[in-house]
Amino acid sequence: MRNPIVAYIAGAMAGFVFGCLFRFDTYLAKDRGGDSNGGGTANQRLIYVVTPTYARPQQKAELTRLSYALRLAGNIHWVLVEDSAKPTEMVSSLVKQSGIPFTLLNVETPPEYKLRTRDPSWLKPRGVLQRNAALHFLREKTSPEDDSVVYFADDDNTYDVRLFEEMRLTKKASVWPVGLVGGLMVERPIVIDGRIKRFNAVFRPDRTYPIDMAAFAVSLKLLKNHPDAVFSLNVPRGHQETHFLTKLLSRVSELEPRADNCTKVLVWHTRTENTDLKLEKRLAMPSNQGIEV
Repeated sequence: MRNPIVAYIAGAMAGFVFGCLFRFDTYLAKDRGGDSNGGGTANQRLIYVVTPTYARPQQKAELTRLSYALRLAGNIHWVLVEDSAKPTEMVSSLVKQSGIPFTLLNVETPPEYKLRTRDPSWLKPRGVLQRNAALHFLREKTSPEDDSVVYFADDDNTYDVRLFEEMRLTKKASVWPVGLVGGLMVERPIVIDGRIKRFNAVFRPDRTYPIDMAAFAVSLKLLKNHPDAVFSLNVPRGHQETHFLTKLLSRVSELEPRADNCTKVLVWHTRTENTDLKLEKRLAMPSNQGIEV
């Protein structure tokens, strides 16, 4: 039997090594010209939005929806990381056309850590090496004085643009509720007298930080002060957030409650279901022959 400690260390090292072997393309907008509401972005605190993504039929639709939310969110730099051996034309074109300042990275997940067609989505962690590649980029390519915020925004969630204003207030690590996750209508911290006292999570409530990836943002300076804070391919299901946050924080009380003391839902873990394409098999020629979907 494989030693679990060895497996854990190997996974963490693989996450670090593969996360460092990436290519990247960066676009910085010289003048955003203000946001869609007529307000300027020059004085807004910058948010690095990290999005891991992988090829699937609904990928372009998901990224298009997310790009429109980010366009409304003010001063944003989109760090988009593909799970691929090289950048794909579709993602490269989409992010360039979005008008959002971006960095495009790619790092491929090893085959043994990838989900097979009929595997349940929870069987293996997704986005681990991609998030680690983004963390490496941010630590190495941003200035020591950069006081930005970092947020992990999966491409299949739904975001209220007010969420981004909340996270701009982050000192070390901010937290808020997430709707439709963990088998609940809403999973959230319970705040009493302005401090987080507990969490309402039912799924593995014994976790130190029983929250979703969409539930928190951290300061870039905090990340740089803790270079060992990365994600791992070999942690139990649902423990990526706790594994990461315990490297950054010493106690739950350091979390800063946002969204009106965690009483408002501004992000939803909606997840798009797998597209039913069985009728494609009846066609002599694919329906998307010569057209990008």
